[in-house]
Amino acid sequence: MTYDLSKSITNKSANIENVLVLQGGGSLGAFGCGVYKALAQKGIKIDIAAGTSIGGVNAAIIAGSKNNNEKRPEELLEDFWLEIADSYVEVDNMSHLIVPLLQQSISNFYNYSLPSHQKRNSQILDSLSFRNKSLSSFLSAAIFGVNKMFMPRWALEYALKDPEYFDPANWTYLYDHSPLAKTLEKYVDYSKLRPDGNPYARLIMTAVNVLTSEPLTFDSFNQQITPKHILATCGYSSYNFRWIEVEKGVYAWDGSLLSNTPLREVIDASPVKDKRIFLVENYPKRIDSLPENLPEVHHRTRDIIFCDKTLSTVQMSKVITRYLRYIDELYQVIESSVDLNKVDQRQLEKIRKKYKRYKEETGAEIKGVYYISREESGHSIYENADFSPHSIKASIKDGEQKTKEVISKIENEG
Repeated sequence: MTYDLSKSITNKSANIENVLVLQGGGSLGAFGCGVYKALAQKGIKIDIAAGTSIGGVNAAIIAGSKNNNEKRPEELLEDFWLEIADSYVEVDNMSHLIVPLLQQSISNFYNYSLPSHQKRNSQILDSLSFRNKSLSSFLSAAIFGVNKMFMPRWALEYALKDPEYFDPANWTYLYDHSPLAKTLEKYVDYSKLRPDGNPYARLIMTAVNVLTSEPLTFDSFNQQITPKHILATCGYSSYNFRWIEVEKGVYAWDGSLLSNTPLREVIDASPVKDKRIFLVENYPKRIDSLPENLPEVHHRTRDIIFCDKTLSTVQMSKVITRYLRYIDELYQVIESSVDLNKVDQRQLEKIRKKYKRYKEETGAEIKGVYYISREESGHSIYENADFSPHSIKASIKDGEQKTKEVISKIENEG
């Protein structure tokens, strides 16, 4: 038996929310663009768009899309990614001597890490070609930046406007990602990203307090979201981006430093309504074989750091739901079967208040978690810095295809 998932979700109870959770991952965020594009084409409305890092950027465009030339949010999101890709610098066309030298030295490291008999294997050679392309794209981003998203501080244009330009010993970041805010002006209507702002979806983004290590959650239902909140959610320090002062004395870095999958924050922010979760995985949890060399070790380490770890959150939500049902049953027994005249009225009133609070303020049940996972054609530690047009378009297409496969599987099993 099959059923139409979009109709099932479109005709849902008012007490069920569709949630799209978008992981961080630099250029891998284009995969999430494809995921949302496929969901929209299927007619699946997202009630909450949540993300961190580049996932937060995607979520902000989804939730606050401008009514620009009557384009839909999924179209504007794709336009954003294509514009980012168009600002990519092709290093292979550059005459700078340092670029080919860096390419050759790191490429030699990859080759050195492989046993000699493997170097002749065509599959291994294809993998090396993939790595070298990723390396070229990484070098482009690292040396020249991606001017619609971030720029290196050593760029000549910063000489007059950066007071520390000639004092790099005092630098706390290498890349200025404020160009991202400028680019987003074309895509995000910030008047929608506030309480009662009539957004396409509720927006939830995460960051971390640099001084206290405490998590920060930016929720459009509770506050006005501004460009600085978006810059904060993707200010990843290990990639040498700067912190953002989101309010006086509160300095924020990328939320993926704490968790790259902000599902718990969604449940905390909306604890009453049941949920269907569409979870975009940019980093695979499982692989088929152990790493075979140091680059693959570093690649797998990165995957583990950023992969989804929300299974315990889902399980805890189910446990809490069962407990709340048990409390509900006990309360109904008290109300219907106990002689209330024999119960201390003050104690009974306390029980009633607690019951009402538990009933009204908690109890969200996760009805389903649909994982939409990016697969990897090879091992490259640089893949999340590949903003080349070919890779961005391929990633968007991949996200679309994987989402259609997941939806088809759900419908066939339904």
